[in-house]
Amino acid sequence: MSKKQIKQLIDLTINEDLGTKDITTDIFIPKDMISEAYIITHQKATFVGFEIVKSIFKRFDKNIQIKSLFKDGDIIKPETRIIKLKGKTRALLTGERIALNFLSHLSAVATNTAEFVNAIKPYKVKILDTRKTTPGLRFLEKLAVKKAGGTNHRLNLSEMVLIKDNHHIACPKMPIKDMLIKARKKTKKIITVEVEDFEHFKEAWIAKPDIILIDNMNLAQIKKIVHFCKKNKHKSKNPELEVSGGVNLHNVRSYAQTGVERISIGALTHTKKSINVSMEIV
Repeated sequence: MSKKQIKQLIDLTINEDLGTKDITTDIFIPKDMISEAYIITHQKATFVGFEIVKSIFKRFDKNIQIKSLFKDGDIIKPETRIIKLKGKTRALLTGERIALNFLSHLSAVATNTAEFVNAIKPYKVKILDTRKTTPGLRFLEKLAVKKAGGTNHRLNLSEMVLIKDNHHIACPKMPIKDMLIKARKKTKKIITVEVEDFEHFKEAWIAKPDIILIDNMNLAQIKKIVHFCKKNKHKSKNPELEVSGGVNLHNVRSYAQTGVERISIGALTHTKKSINVSMEIV
């Protein structure tokens, strides 16, 4: 995400929250008043979001002093001060809610991701996000996933060829092998093929994409595929196996134990509880 895009995002959120002006703060707080404040988390959380918080407050007071007491990715205990601020009181009060919304949201994504990452240890499986993100916030949400120990899947449609079920349906007369041949003539980017049953998997295996995405299969089916891969190795590198669909904190370890290399989980970004954070002027 470029500086220009971050500025546009902050502009959008400021316009949304501010309206024409912060009427309450303008009535009661003198322009030259200076205050100190702390941002506090009231629950255990994986902290992510300092840079966007800093950028927001800088928009209201370019001379504000702001210091993070932790680094992105740190796990913070409840009732802990995480950011210290000193600057114009008006800037602190007007920027408070916008900054806290970002911090709460991104730390929630990071906290959620960290739970999945910890659940599969010591298995060396990548926990990946998806494109199931909040519109306009994908880059920041994926940053939160990465800071928490997860791995980013494609950021956008141009980064990878991913042949999904609807591509197969839309091209019913084109076998997977022919689809891969056509794709490789057009690009050198990674090619992934989504499969939904064992026969479909074998067709993809023969075509040999970079990654085979096993979608919505049960553990027995996945184990059968992994066993097949071990017995029928390609002369060069085998396609990596990625599992997707129906993965949650209760079963992610079982999927990791099957021997796949990748597990992609939409819930990292679309299912999370906001982290309870607040700002207190001292």
